[in-house]
Amino acid sequence: MLRIRTVAAAAAAAAAGLLLLPSPAQAAGSVHLYKIYYDSPGSDTRSTASLNAEYVQIRNTTGAAVNLRGWTLTDASNHKYTFGSVTLGKGKTVTVRTGRGTNSATNLYQGRGAYVWNNDRDTATLRKSNGARIDTCSYNSTRVDYVMC
Repeated sequence: MLRIRTVAAAAAAAAAGLLLLPSPAQAAGSVHLYKIYYDSPGSDTRSTASLNAEYVQIRNTTGAAVNLRGWTLTDASNHKYTFGSVTLGKGKTVTVRTGRGTNSATNLYQGRGAYVWNNDRDTATLRKSNGARIDTCSYNSTRVDYVMC
């Protein structure tokens, strides 16, 4: 991911005694995958409550609101959620839940009747409407119920 490469480059430059100033894009922040809660608590009953306890959070750390219309969130099996008319405010986080519900500024619902995120391993990918990959987050664990991206 870009964030990891940026940190590694900064560490290498610091070790070499160089001063690096952030590029405008780095200084402005990013829209990125923040957290995946892939194993909802309790038994997997496919109830609305259980499905909605499985979610992905997307965070905007830029200095401006970002229109997510047409952006997509997919898993490794290509289950795809396409964002409608959603604006993610600066410094805000939106939670994309698997099940059904009423969309709001903080919660969006995929409207699915089955789970998307595998309990053992999966990869989330966030893309702009033009298909450009913005971020990915993978996990390979059964020890916890979520991963911070």
